[in-house]
Parts: sequence; C-alpha cells; structure tokens
Amino acid sequence: MRQFHLKIILKRDATFGRGDGVAGLVDTEVMYDDLGLPYLGGRAIKGILVNECADILAALPNDSRKEKWLAAAARLFGSPGSTEKEQSILSMGDARLPEEIRTMIALGGMTPADVLETLTAIRQQTALEESGVYKEHSLRTQRVILRETPLIARILFLEEPTSDDLALLHACIKSFRRAGTSRNRGLGLLEAIFLDQTYQAIPDDRYYWGFRSDYMKEGSK
Repeated sequence: MRQFHLKIILKRDATFGRGDGVAGLVDTEVMYDDLGLPYLGGRAIKGILVNECADILAALPNDSRKEKWLAAAARLFGSPGSTEKEQSILSMGDARLPEEIRTMIALGGMTPADVLETLTAIRQQTALEESGVYKEHSLRTQRVILRETPLIARILFLEEPTSDDLALLHACIKSFRRAGTSRNRGLGLLEAIFLDQTYQAIPDDRYYWGFRSDYMKEGSK
C-alpha cells in the first residue's frame, strides 16, 4: 500500500451538508464529528474526483494517447459492473482538520456545540422568481464552514499505482475547485493540494506534467 494526502483550503464559506437540518435553527446542517469539528466525507471527495476525471477525459482528443488515460481512470476509480479484481485501487479518507488542531481542541475542554459555533456561521438565502423578485416563504438557513479552514484527507492506494495513475490523479486534484451545497451559488470555492506521505506539497513536475506533456508538446512548439 502507498499513502498520499489531499489538503483542502476553503477560499469561501462552504456547506458540506449531511442531508438534514436542525428544527428551529438551520434547514441545512453540516457534517461534524463527536468533537464538533466539521468535515467532508471521503465518499463525497472521491465522487467529485470521479466527475473531474470524466470532464478531463471528455475534453481529450480521441487519439491513441487517450487510451492510457482511460485505463488509468479505470484503475483509480473502477468502472460500472467491474469485477472484484477490476475495482478501484484508490481509497479516500474523510477530510478533517489537521491532527494537531484536533488534539488541541480535544484537550481544550470546549463542548462540541461550542467548537461547531467557533468554526461555522449561519447564513440565510432567499430564492428568487424569474423576474428577480424574492419568492415568498422561501427563506432558508444553512450552516457554513468558515473560509480559510484547512482540511486534510488520507489517500491510500490498495496496490502500487503506475506513473499514469498518479499523473491523472494529480490532474483531477488540480481541477477540484468546489464542493458542498450551493456551490453553484458562490459557496464552496476551495484550493486542493496533492501532498506526499510527509504532508509536503507535490510539485507539478513530479506527476502532473506526465499527463500534461501528452497534450502540450504540439502547442508549445
């Protein structure tokens, strides 16, 4: 097994919703753990990376070079109807606050409710009619995680990845820029950074340019 990490830094407030609200407080609540710390689930992250990968592959020209990236995508994320041997080699953990911050909060004596209120805020939105007039009885409240909050997720390969696998994953991570509820209305803008096992940012020339070089040679002449 080989391990990497994904670092997420929120550039705008974000709502990583859990699918329900709290009566009398918010219509859309964020996911948070037993310490009151908000997080983004690993399954949601992997789903976003799958979508980014699909967009990347759809934009590539249909030539012989594309085949190896389709194969890398199948190894990374699996494919519908795949057998056990053909399933995804990529396991994605939840994106949580860095461990040192979690430890400080765990030892700090704050209640989960206090922790949640410190790291989040409640925002209100009203739907608009096509004419631009506010729609009656459409006021909704949602909790947001405050911008500049850092989150880190573990990336675990269940078998040794190829250089193509890592190059394509790096490209997907660089394309990962939004997440959560209302991301089409301005929330959830983020920066995603590919980290190595020691939590150091991986430079583009280590993996990413292995993908980009296939499609930049002609344009760079």
